[in-house]
Amino acid sequence: MKNYKVIGLMSGTSLDGLDIAYCTFNIDQSWKFEIIHTETIEYSDEWVERLESLFNADDKTLTQTNLEYGWYLGKLTICFIKANNLKPDFISSHGHTIFHQPEKGFTLQIGDGQAISDIVKLPVIYDFRTLDVQLGGQGAPLVPIGDRLLFPDFDYCLNLGGIANISFEKDNQRIAFDICPCNQVLNHLSRFLGQEYDSDGLMARQGIVNHNLLEKLNALSYYSQNPPKSLGREWVENSFLPILKETSISEFDLLATCTEHFAYQISRVAINGGKMLISGGGAFNKYFVDRINSLSNCEIYIPDDIIINYKEAMIFAFLGVLKWRHEINCLSSVTGGRRDSSSGVIIK
Repeated sequence: MKNYKVIGLMSGTSLDGLDIAYCTFNIDQSWKFEIIHTETIEYSDEWVERLESLFNADDKTLTQTNLEYGWYLGKLTICFIKANNLKPDFISSHGHTIFHQPEKGFTLQIGDGQAISDIVKLPVIYDFRTLDVQLGGQGAPLVPIGDRLLFPDFDYCLNLGGIANISFEKDNQRIAFDICPCNQVLNHLSRFLGQEYDSDGLMARQGIVNHNLLEKLNALSYYSQNPPKSLGREWVENSFLPILKETSISEFDLLATCTEHFAYQISRVAINGGKMLISGGGAFNKYFVDRINSLSNCEIYIPDDIIINYKEAMIFAFLGVLKWRHEINCLSSVTGGRRDSSSGVIIK
């Protein structure tokens, strides 16, 4: 096959909801893609609570929720298929990350692939991270193979999601890693001010950067580690948020300081200049983007809203295509695994 019609499913750490993207991929001398239909389905309060609480759940609850979340994904997907009169070849699902501790040899994205397949009556590809972790890798980030093959015109591809991550070419290898927390922290702080997120960065813009706090955050040991490296909810909760709790400044100042910190860490990585593509929900945060633009010497490119919102869902659809073709979709130069791999589990 040279033409593929795939639905990608993506649920990020910020718990904004489920991103669904119906995409086409065509291969001739190079890969081309088109995002045809999209939808974001906001999680109910019940699902937000269930997903957040799984981190401390017992084995029985975790197993049951894995199955029920798979059914839930399947039901949302079949509704999406029927509403848009689609005939996809298969479904490619990231799932929702509950644990990510590659240094201990495990990672878990729930959303049982067989449960999804039972509902949609189509092949499903899922569990894209486990194989690389078993190979000694970080299991993340996985998007860089899509950056390389689908966005070759950009020197840097920056994603501002729950975690900020970046990918770029260096010495003929794709390098990528998680830079720092992002919307996971900014949204957390915004909720103390009665908002789900900091629209356009207006609240951060009202605050004053606290340089003592900024120095403490910049001194975190993660930032001095060489890649491959990745971040998870555990690190944010155990290493980052406690520093914020030790301070007595306002939420506005916390937002301003964290935004400045994240922009600074991004500028430290993108030191060579060039064209930078920014996607993910943070691309809508005008103040945040302004700070990145001010601190880095990159030419910033903000794509259309569809790419901003659905690039990750689209690339997970593409990871499924590569897995379907038995081609490499996980790069050891990115994750630190012992070898490149074709990651994911296929349910037919």
